[in-house]
Amino acid sequence: MTFNKEKYLNNLNQKIESYSPISGKTWKFIEEIAEFQTLKKGETLLQNGEIAKNLHFIAKGILRAYITDQQGNFYNKNLFFENAFAGSKVSLMLQTPSNFTIEALEDCLVINIDYKKYMTLINENEDLKNFYIAHLEKNWIIEKEQREVALVMQNATERYVQLLEKHTDIADRIPLLHIASHLGITPTQLSRIRKSLEKDL
Repeated sequence: MTFNKEKYLNNLNQKIESYSPISGKTWKFIEEIAEFQTLKKGETLLQNGEIAKNLHFIAKGILRAYITDQQGNFYNKNLFFENAFAGSKVSLMLQTPSNFTIEALEDCLVINIDYKKYMTLINENEDLKNFYIAHLEKNWIIEKEQREVALVMQNATERYVQLLEKHTDIADRIPLLHIASHLGITPTQLSRIRKSLEKDL
């Protein structure tokens, strides 16, 4: 896969800056610990039971974090899209085995950031610490709570429409069974919802 490194590093920089500004000096530090990795569709980025070493920024593609039960059924814990961070935060922070697997649903390009070096930078640079706090608050507190509330308060149709508003082409990019699992419904239920919405158009 040929790609423009400068373009995707710039996207990472813009993502960080969207939460809190950082200095050119701090950005240089981040560039030094960032490495590109390509994944083919179906390849695993992090295996269940593996201790996470990197925080991942998705430059291109879609990833899923999934849990498999004892019967072999999978549940998509989360879907990660372009210009988002992915990883097992608990595994990174506690250095314990991940409870889920992260897999590429498309051919992907990710930027890996060495977590130990990243945390050292956070402790040494106030501007990066401000980003870290802002990112945690938005993604691990606010959005997590909103998703938990939506699972209880919104019906499946509302959750699907909300997902489409954020990612209009998702149904063309990944199998519907993964979308259904992400929404906490069966593929059959999702198929009915899609048909119902098409009638309303």
